Amino acid sequence: MQTPTTTQIRTAIEVLTKLGERLNTHAEHSVMQLSESQLGAHYAGRIEVGAIEQTTRIEAIAAQLKSWRDELLQQERQCVSHHV
Repeated sequence: MQTPTTTQIRTAIEVLTKLGERLNTHAEHSVMQLSESQLGAHYAGRIEVGAIEQTTRIEAIAAQLKSWRDELLQQERQCVSHHV
C-alpha cells in the first residue's frame, strides 16, 4: 500500500469535517420535524445521541489523520535537511 500524500490526508480531514457538519445539520432538521410529544422527545433524544456518537467517531478519526499528516510532514522535513 502506498502512503498517501499530506495533501490527500488534508483532503480526507476536510471531507470528514464536512461529514460531521452534515450529520449535525441533518439531526437538527430531523429533530425540528418531530411533533412536540413524549414520543417526539424520545426520538429527538435518540437522534441527538446518535449524532453525537457519530461526530465523536469522526473527530477521533480526523485527529488520527492529523497526527499522521504531522508525522509525514516531519519526515519530509528531515529528508530535506539530510539532503541539504
